[in-house]
Amino acid sequence: MADFSYDLCVIGSGPAGEGAALTAIKQGWTVCVVDDHDEPGGNCTHWGTIPSKALRHSVRRMVQYNTLPMFRAIGEPRWFSFPEVMKTADGVIQKQVAGRTKEYARNRVAIKVGRAKFLDSNLIAVTAKTGKVTRIAAKHFIIATGSRPYRPDDIDFSDPHIFDSDTILGLKSTPRNIIIYGAGVIGCEYASIFSGFDTRVDLINTREWLMNFLDDEISDALSYHLRDLNVMVRHSEEYAKVIPRDNGVTLELKSGKRIHAEALLWCNGRTGNTNDLGLEALGLEADSRGLLKVNGDYQTSVANIYAAGDVIGWPSLAGAAYDQGRFAASHMCGMADQYRVDDVATGIYTIPEISYVGKTEAELTAAQVPYEIGRAYFKNIARAQISGEEVGILKILFHQETLEILGVHCFGAEAAEIVHIGQAIMSQQGEANSIKYFVRTTFNYPTMAEAYRIAAINGLNRISREHRQVHSR
Repeated sequence: MADFSYDLCVIGSGPAGEGAALTAIKQGWTVCVVDDHDEPGGNCTHWGTIPSKALRHSVRRMVQYNTLPMFRAIGEPRWFSFPEVMKTADGVIQKQVAGRTKEYARNRVAIKVGRAKFLDSNLIAVTAKTGKVTRIAAKHFIIATGSRPYRPDDIDFSDPHIFDSDTILGLKSTPRNIIIYGAGVIGCEYASIFSGFDTRVDLINTREWLMNFLDDEISDALSYHLRDLNVMVRHSEEYAKVIPRDNGVTLELKSGKRIHAEALLWCNGRTGNTNDLGLEALGLEADSRGLLKVNGDYQTSVANIYAAGDVIGWPSLAGAAYDQGRFAASHMCGMADQYRVDDVATGIYTIPEISYVGKTEAELTAAQVPYEIGRAYFKNIARAQISGEEVGILKILFHQETLEILGVHCFGAEAAEIVHIGQAIMSQQGEANSIKYFVRTTFNYPTMAEAYRIAAINGLNRISREHRQVHSR
């Protein structure tokens, strides 16, 4: 017999769970959110996106202070330790928690703290830290439990010199050197963060180039910039053994190389939080990385059980997870206006950052799509010159004949903000989705948005070469 009964029970209070809960409550459903953490927000708020991006922001400001000439008139460069800079994230986390707590309370969403486990498709047991068990029945469930760093069994993560992307936030001092294993999004972000502390970084990439899902030109720019920051990037390497030592960690690679550093940050993959969730009671099974399979409506093979966010894998982005949760709840509520994003913008918070939406050059070439490129370099943009953020490029890919925008790629300061202008035009239909929009629109000056006009003119000039008249003198 259940202690409580609801229309929808959301397991997990991260972005996907929040999006689902608030969408369903607006439709008049009774909703509860179950989370094993005392405060809402999930991994995104407490261990992932928010703390790491707040840390990055503070490091970026420290680097600016230490490199801009005007500050040298005030005094010598100043360096802060990792724990000192990390404290700046605490205030942001508490603001996020307070905002979410207030939103749930205002909308009358019940919060249950404890570990959820399915007993059947309409009933879960929630075990609190005190051991008390509460039974919750619901017509629908959404699994939004997120993910955690993947930990190989042959690495001792209890060693004080070995970290993953969750535990690194508790680092007690700034290492003089660090090995980062895994050059995906998280690994590259932390490589640029630690370089800001003047820490020597060995970035071990198991693939041939950095983040091979990026446009080649953007990947090359990131690789060059990391090396310019004294990050040693090692491609096509795999670990053979991790050896803890009193003075740090030695990493043995299959290629025979041995690398030693004061700390090792493991950033090679993530695992869905589906263990001990009682999936066997539903007849569901997660894959080898703990991820759940869903259909286009985010339903599992059990009709009243949905899943969204990192627990279903790609794209594993906070913004996408929120929208997945909203869409899942819209579908289960039978809403006619179901919201879904096809072209998801990706933001990568290296220093400087990267963002893109749409196709890459390699994808368009493989599909034999005739495209052209428009570029704008930040060094030529007045706003970038004023802010001292001149490293970067905005790149627009568009169809040679229809002029439809096919992809937008940006590398540089505020790239994750800049890309959304291109995303908005890409989402339009017909002639409204044309690179000509940017030459028919007046942009504020000076702004970074002006880069779209510059890139559009650059691209259209390439198209017009074929039709130019040759004048003899």
